[in-house]
Amino acid sequence: VAPSGVLLPEMQQFMRTLKEREAEIVAISDDADTLALGRTSIALPAGVPEWLSPLTAIVPGQLFAMHLAAVRDYDPDHPRGLRKVTETR
Repeated sequence: VAPSGVLLPEMQQFMRTLKEREAEIVAISDDADTLALGRTSIALPAGVPEWLSPLTAIVPGQLFAMHLAAVRDYDPDHPRGLRKVTETR
């Protein structure tokens, strides 16, 4: 997730490093150059103030995680390795 802002150049450099190592990148951004770095890309709405940008990335991130779990045949409601659930009353 790399929305426009002060950290975007660092995120782009990190993505280039990952690409050199042949990693598959899913780019979620409102910047066209950043989206081009990803094998798969999800465009965020443009023009959102930096302090609000995490809110625009939440839903695409959640949808990606949900579909990835479905493709891998994981049950997100019953994650493996979860041993304890604390109930709050």
